Amino acid sequence: MLDKIVIANRGEIALRVLRACKELGIKTVAVHSKADESLMHVRLADESVCIGPNSPVESYLNIPAIISAAEVTDANAIHPGYGFLSENADFAEQVERSGFTFIGPKPDVIRLMGDKVSAIAAMKEAGVPTVPGSDGPITDDDERTLEIARRIGYPVIIKASGGGGGRGMRVVHRESALLNSISLTQSEAKAAFNNDIVYLEKFLENPRHVEFQVLSDSHGNAIHLGDRDCSLQRRHQKVIEEAPAPGIDEDARATVAAACTKACTEIGYTGAGTFEFLYEDGQFYFIEMNTRVQVEHPVTEMISGVDIVKEQIRIASGLPLSITQDEVELQGHAFECRINAEDPKTFMPSPGLVNQFHAPGGNGVRVDSHLYSGYSIPPYYDSLIAKIITYGPDRETALTRMRNALDEAVVDGIRTNIPLHQDLVKDKNFQEGGVSIHYLEKKLEDA
Repeated sequence: MLDKIVIANRGEIALRVLRACKELGIKTVAVHSKADESLMHVRLADESVCIGPNSPVESYLNIPAIISAAEVTDANAIHPGYGFLSENADFAEQVERSGFTFIGPKPDVIRLMGDKVSAIAAMKEAGVPTVPGSDGPITDDDERTLEIARRIGYPVIIKASGGGGGRGMRVVHRESALLNSISLTQSEAKAAFNNDIVYLEKFLENPRHVEFQVLSDSHGNAIHLGDRDCSLQRRHQKVIEEAPAPGIDEDARATVAAACTKACTEIGYTGAGTFEFLYEDGQFYFIEMNTRVQVEHPVTEMISGVDIVKEQIRIASGLPLSITQDEVELQGHAFECRINAEDPKTFMPSPGLVNQFHAPGGNGVRVDSHLYSGYSIPPYYDSLIAKIITYGPDRETALTRMRNALDEAVVDGIRTNIPLHQDLVKDKNFQEGGVSIHYLEKKLEDA
């Protein structure tokens, strides 16, 4: 087992990784920016190193500073959490070249799955269902491009190969707008991702976002821990997640889950990962793979009983998975609400001093948060400040517990999106389950 890990992240995920390390008896090094000296995990870590000023570019995205922190503390591994450098293949490569263990997949696998064109090709080869599309990059042959779009059928969506988080995408409803839209998307992609490769896919009108959690080790073992529904989104950012996804065809679910584990073995995947799909009319369509731990991993932990972060560390240590697929038992239902420091109506960030923080409790309630009374939220980073997770033997119980937990939560001194969540968990259509990825945007527009 690894014996000292640098936690190359901040906030709730850094605290989450630290807790897993403590349970495994592993020493921890918290790296932090100047603004984050008072973070909870920095206080609790065995050692801490300031790696730069407030700007993420100069601290949490500063690869030499993070590797230097590992060197001066005699650590032997780096856990990237999510966001920042977690899916940066160059970072993973430099970590390994410097003699440390990167807690995640190999750099070449990150590159393979980070490029959407190569990822789709790999998934097709592994038997994972994909969205009808151009089967590769768009070329300069305009007539070929127009013919591909006709074959797919309008509307189509242009996607940047290096895009993500809702960026680098444009929907086209008619042929006359296609070529100009491709040119615009290529220019934007070049500016945003330094990669102007784009491809075409069928635009699904009213899909859900359903994803599968996988774990795969270096001994040829790969398992899945079921699925999650992440359809409640605003500007392609998830707001509420649940596990398992309600109202899914069981045969389709089992077939795709098996295909995901098979794909892990075929591409040589190691660590925790998530296969993301659009789901419409009983069919799954692969869109991308996240080669890291997800923000919403707790809902899967609640229904499976598997500690995903500890499994990440075990895998990186060269150990086999602690559980086989036959031993995985998915029981009950879980929800997660992402609590952000933002105005619930305008969504403007709301950093500042937290005068009082009270986490909800009770049976089946879990709160992952780095907040404490007297903590000052800096304005330089993502606005996520807490995740409220509830579990129950069934969906209705878990949702009732979430309503109660949201009513009980207190974050005084700043604005949060708790009122939005309180509205959503009482929404009739959401209560019934199975809303599409467009539901929340439309609800907010109509409000």
